[in-house]
Amino acid sequence: MPEITILKRPREEAVITQRMFFKKTARGKVIKVLRERYLRDDISCGVNGCRACNTTAQTVLSRSGDTTHKEFPTGHYILPDTNVFLAQMDLIESNYFTPPIIILQTVMEEVRHRSLPLYSRLKALTTTDERKVWVFYNEFRSETAIVREDDETPNDRNDRGIRKAAEWYNAHLTLAHPPIRGQPNVALPKVVLITDDFANRQKADKEKIPCISVRNYVDGMKNSDQLLDLLSATGSDEVEPTRAVAGRTALYADYLPMSTLVAGVKAGQLHQGHFNANQYNYLEGNVPVPAFTKPVLLAGRENMNRAVQGDVVVVEVFDEREWKAPTDEVIDQEATLKNDDAEDSEEEGDDLIVHEHESKALRAQHTKRAPAEKQPTGRVVGIIKRNWRAYVCHIDSTSLTSSNATSLGLQTVFATPVSRLLPRIRLRTRQAPSLVGNKILVTIDRWEITSRYPEGHFVRTLGKAESKEAEQESLLLEFEVPYRPFGKAILDCLPPEGEQWVVPPKSAANPEWRDRADLRDLIICSIDPPGCQDIDDALHARRLTNGNIEAGVHIADVSHFVHPETAMDNEAAARGSTVYLVDKRIDMLPALLGTNLCSLRPHVERLAFSVIWEMTADAEIVNVRFTKSVIASKAAFEYGEAQLRKDDPKLNDNLTQSIRLLNSLAQKLKAKRMAAGALNLASPEVKIHLDSSESSDPVDVEQKALHETNSLVEEFMLLANTSVAKKTQESFPQTSVLRRHLPPPPTNFEKLQDILQKRKGLKLDVSSSAALADSLDKCLDPKEPAFNTLVRIMATRCMLSAEYFNSGSVSRDTFGHYGLASPIYTHFTSPIRRFADILVHRQLAAAIGYTPLHPSLHSKMHVERIMEVVNRRHRMAQMAGRASVEFYVGLALKGRNEREKEVTEDAFVIRTFRNGLGVFVSKLGLEGLVMFKRDTQFDAENYTISVPSSDIGRPDVTISVFDKVTVRIEVEKDKNTQRGRVKMTLVSPVDSRAL
Repeated sequence: MPEITILKRPREEAVITQRMFFKKTARGKVIKVLRERYLRDDISCGVNGCRACNTTAQTVLSRSGDTTHKEFPTGHYILPDTNVFLAQMDLIESNYFTPPIIILQTVMEEVRHRSLPLYSRLKALTTTDERKVWVFYNEFRSETAIVREDDETPNDRNDRGIRKAAEWYNAHLTLAHPPIRGQPNVALPKVVLITDDFANRQKADKEKIPCISVRNYVDGMKNSDQLLDLLSATGSDEVEPTRAVAGRTALYADYLPMSTLVAGVKAGQLHQGHFNANQYNYLEGNVPVPAFTKPVLLAGRENMNRAVQGDVVVVEVFDEREWKAPTDEVIDQEATLKNDDAEDSEEEGDDLIVHEHESKALRAQHTKRAPAEKQPTGRVVGIIKRNWRAYVCHIDSTSLTSSNATSLGLQTVFATPVSRLLPRIRLRTRQAPSLVGNKILVTIDRWEITSRYPEGHFVRTLGKAESKEAEQESLLLEFEVPYRPFGKAILDCLPPEGEQWVVPPKSAANPEWRDRADLRDLIICSIDPPGCQDIDDALHARRLTNGNIEAGVHIADVSHFVHPETAMDNEAAARGSTVYLVDKRIDMLPALLGTNLCSLRPHVERLAFSVIWEMTADAEIVNVRFTKSVIASKAAFEYGEAQLRKDDPKLNDNLTQSIRLLNSLAQKLKAKRMAAGALNLASPEVKIHLDSSESSDPVDVEQKALHETNSLVEEFMLLANTSVAKKTQESFPQTSVLRRHLPPPPTNFEKLQDILQKRKGLKLDVSSSAALADSLDKCLDPKEPAFNTLVRIMATRCMLSAEYFNSGSVSRDTFGHYGLASPIYTHFTSPIRRFADILVHRQLAAAIGYTPLHPSLHSKMHVERIMEVVNRRHRMAQMAGRASVEFYVGLALKGRNEREKEVTEDAFVIRTFRNGLGVFVSKLGLEGLVMFKRDTQFDAENYTISVPSSDIGRPDVTISVFDKVTVRIEVEKDKNTQRGRVKMTLVSPVDSRAL
């Protein structure tokens, strides 16, 4: 019997290998966690050919390091501390910043704890092939592992661990480069600690560790001119404040401490919500909070207190006697602050002038308002979470102190964001003259209480303003659309056969056919918009021998190719949705799947997930079944083609009969939905005619034509989604992925109700979706057929947005979809372009016993986290699509302006301001402002504005909401976006150019 020896570890060694920390549970209980860490001495340093590391691990750091820095001519590697990655990630990611980087495990963990988005960027940096980056697990290497001392803070402990690793690396390099007998000693490369923490640098100097600040390091690089502008102001303790900030009195109140904010919100004395800026008035914003039916109004710069669009803020609500009504005047930041100087804009005299101008505007807008219009009013007292990111901007050329293109002097200039919801950003750059006329990316670093504007740094140039490439990229960045190419790890998840993949022959031996229904003989077709390549859905209908009708919806079986917890699955979850622009599509999945293997092309066998109903002739559902299937679509129609086929009396083949049968059922399904209270809302949709697919130049714009077949497809997709929602919720009541549309608060409709009552004598009943649908049907103007559509568009804007949710996270009575009048709903029918649908496919497959449900979809927390991302991506995709249409409408109108002497269109007044009108051109789906420079008589209570007549001696002309007017449309360069902006002026009933 072999002898067994048990070795006991000394107690003092246990201290090194054990990590203890405290953790708070979901119920608020504090527990002590003790973790054992196993220390090793074989963790590689990452340097090529290191003789001291007895390891076969692949290394990435060159033997001599980087020798181009003037401070370290013998070679070096950089070892940044945590704050460098938190504050200077734009610099680290730059293609011009190429020194070999050592990232410590301590730093990775601290970045993950402080900022998940930055941690994701840092992880991406470690996997890129273009950069020399090595992750060193210092917490597991015996020589670099440390324990926290009794009187040491976690931050000080981490700083000491980073210095310890830097010290070890420099000592280790002497072993990696031992002297060779008979040869002169070679100067060794250094591992340089990069930190902007002055105290940390002092300690490093004392311990003889090479260290340097970020700015000083960049100054010594050969391409410092391109890199200095990337430095974040918050990351450096050596950056001089601008003269505008230094020595100034406070313009804003300090934020309350975080502990006070949390306690105040918990006690109900303070309120938390997202800050929304006012697109018409830069001096006003609001914060929706649960405690009030109307959002909390923030009137004035001081009360908004440095909040930026999307920030999670805490507000204090004033006494009800101080409540005010929202603005009724357009106040433009560009016009009010056009003479501001970027460097000296906080000078005492300038500040007083601007303050007086802004105060006057605020006083004017809040006088003579009805008490009913007033809403909770307050001020921001703290920020819970900043929404700062890289913003698309352009340099305001009037803020340059020197326009000499060769000047490399440091200038302070204004960067004007594309979005009107954002403030101008003060920027210090050496490239200002060369950046004028370009779209650029700028990140906000800080906003001091002494500064009217936030300060930021330059990230990169996107290209010339108005160039299609720069505009397209800026649009994607503006709405945070992920558009990077799919990486190798993702493409490796695709079938190895590539485009040659086919459904294998039917056989029990082929796993693709396991438990699949063979529906290849059914007369199935798809009906889609023109040019559709990613065909998600197909349909069929046929009469049964018992007199009933079988109808089926067949959806691309994407989940067969996209497996949980793979690189492709993670990427699809991060993208959330395909984004459709006018001339481009940003796919959620690689094109091989989206437009080929999953797309239900005609005359090709494809894997599908089918929902098949047996119905009576009156569209009453007898039963429904769900099955994985194999189909072979017989045709792919555009909406117009399917409509012509349905209407052609000469055609009576099986495919045409199937379309007619589907249409007959769809009409009855829709009638039932409408009777149940479903809303028939409207949104402005236009079609852009492009010159050619190659040039993508727009030549004309028209309203989208809607066919009966549009409704046919819509009704069956709604029915499939509802049927699947019931099935998955029954099977997985705690984690089912559903979609809901909450009823809007009645206060959302107050203004529209008042306008309809006063201007048209119409009543809008919002007591239920059925009552709203009925009263919308009665909003008619015999003289103007388009009036009803206009009211529906305005009613749509009063609604809340629909959202995905986890069924176990909300009460059962909030599952309903208000707009569809359905008690339960989900998205199942578009898995090629929506990630939520892929999750629903997985849950439905498990519900019918086809495959077990992946463990991640049993976790409420996991599903909630994905729903949060998917909801955000869905909103952003919609906004990006609308912005793309708006851009191309502008280009098309610019072309019309060049071809025609004057472009005029009919429009409806949808809003009145003290100094202008909001109008809607239904033909173009375009909304715009008509501004008046002369004094007008504004009646806020009756939504009218009286302007002087164009004809001398004639009485003033009164214009009201819902009036039909004629507008002149021109395209001029927008000061914010630097794109062509549509400018509207009145032609009738009065020529506003004289006003």
